[in-house]
Amino acid sequence: MADTKREIERKYESDDAALPDLTRVRGVASVRDRGVTHLDATYHDTADLRLAASSVTLRRRTGGADAGWHLKFPVAPGVRDEIRAPLSDTLPDELAALIRSRVRDRDVRPVVRLRSDRDVRHLLDDQDRLLAEVSVDTVHAERLTGEGGEARWTEIEVELADDGDPDFLDKVEKRLRKAGVRPSASASKLARALAETEPASASGTASAPAAGSSAHEGAPSTPPATAPEAAPRHKHRPRPDGTPVTAGDHVLAYVRAQRDALVELDPAVRQDVPDAVHRMRVATRRLRSTFRSFRSVLDRTVTDPVSADLKWLATELGADRDQEVLAERLTQALGRLPADQVNGPVAERLAAWSEARHHGAHHQLLAVLDSRRHLRLLDTLDALLADPPLRKKAAARPDKALAKAVAKDFGKLSRLVEHALELPPGTERDTALHEARKKTKRTRYAAETAAPALGGPAEEAVRDMKALQGLLGDHQDSVMARRTLRELAAVAHAAGESDFTYGVLHAGEAHRARAAEEALPEAWRSISREFPF
Repeated sequence: MADTKREIERKYESDDAALPDLTRVRGVASVRDRGVTHLDATYHDTADLRLAASSVTLRRRTGGADAGWHLKFPVAPGVRDEIRAPLSDTLPDELAALIRSRVRDRDVRPVVRLRSDRDVRHLLDDQDRLLAEVSVDTVHAERLTGEGGEARWTEIEVELADDGDPDFLDKVEKRLRKAGVRPSASASKLARALAETEPASASGTASAPAAGSSAHEGAPSTPPATAPEAAPRHKHRPRPDGTPVTAGDHVLAYVRAQRDALVELDPAVRQDVPDAVHRMRVATRRLRSTFRSFRSVLDRTVTDPVSADLKWLATELGADRDQEVLAERLTQALGRLPADQVNGPVAERLAAWSEARHHGAHHQLLAVLDSRRHLRLLDTLDALLADPPLRKKAAARPDKALAKAVAKDFGKLSRLVEHALELPPGTERDTALHEARKKTKRTRYAAETAAPALGGPAEEAVRDMKALQGLLGDHQDSVMARRTLRELAAVAHAAGESDFTYGVLHAGEAHRARAAEEALPEAWRSISREFPF
């Protein structure tokens, strides 16, 4: 069974690798020598080093107190989440699943072996509590693929104790710098090993990806054979530093960010991290909206089939996310009721409903993430970004092309809102407001795409759409909550339980819906009067 540990550490190097007197670090009462440990780690990756390109490391290590399989995901500079599994001869299935969005169907094989002699010292406070572990590592790296060579170096590593104060690392670094120790030029041992053992000739051998490069950019991938043939494509030449110039550059930058989100959120969704499903679903919606809003920039004969797969994925994600939102909403509403309005085991029935629905939805979602259709979708997005289906207007100035797309989406939204406001309260109006909510999101995402190029006006549009989305979203959540409460009330009644509390909650949700509908006309007048496009 795997477990996760947040790892906060810094790496250093010096000409002699000698440690200064660390008892002079503020807060350190003593330094305890823990001896030397021999570590032997084999790092695994694909032939084109997809994990390394994402700053993800996968290793099998023997020696030390934590022998086993270690999978590390970057969180922030110097911060990584390490997922551990027991030592075995083959990669554990649970870790293989967590890297699937990055490696897809490619084989994972040994690429580098690192053997280290680790001289460890513990920094302790005046109550003998661990503050940090400092080690001097003498490393021997060996490339296991191609005609790679070997490398040797010594580095200093300082790892914060569990639940320690990150500011303490600044104090240690200050002392190390005074002694001539400098931060390492490499983010990790693997990154240094790949760089220093790279074959002299790259012919037929994958070289280490550049730091910060996309996990899949330029990967050998092609769109599905069933995709319609694209129109003649225009050259895509952003500035060397990647700064967007044209309308096409800005749209592709937004698409790339959402593709990256789909890949990076996959492990969090599998681990059932709170809000991960919601964030992945938003990424799918942003991609689909971008393809629809910017059809003058990207050829729809290529993007329409991708949009169909994105809609499928969003629907699968929605089964879990919608239930999560409803459960939280109803639980909070129940918690606000006076005790004399809660009759029967309402909280228990609500919790059981939530758990059963979530377990089933999550199990289904794992199958979706492992499916050929999902992995093919990720490959198709890679291929689209590597060879973007740009139309002629992609080369236009972003201020005009992007502003026009935002204005067009807002025009469609205006017609939907005005239509909804003309309808009497009821099911038809509920449906119309839900359609307006979806168009609000699309307008917001178009403005987000335009914001780096258009600045203030686009940012104002994003704020307006977020406010409107919140109002319409609360209304739609109330519609769904009332439907669920009627279902739960029927089940409770059939079980011989009181359905009174479900009726009270239903009335509260109806009141929230009326409040949203009453606030909408004035909110819409303010937005439509001042909308910048």
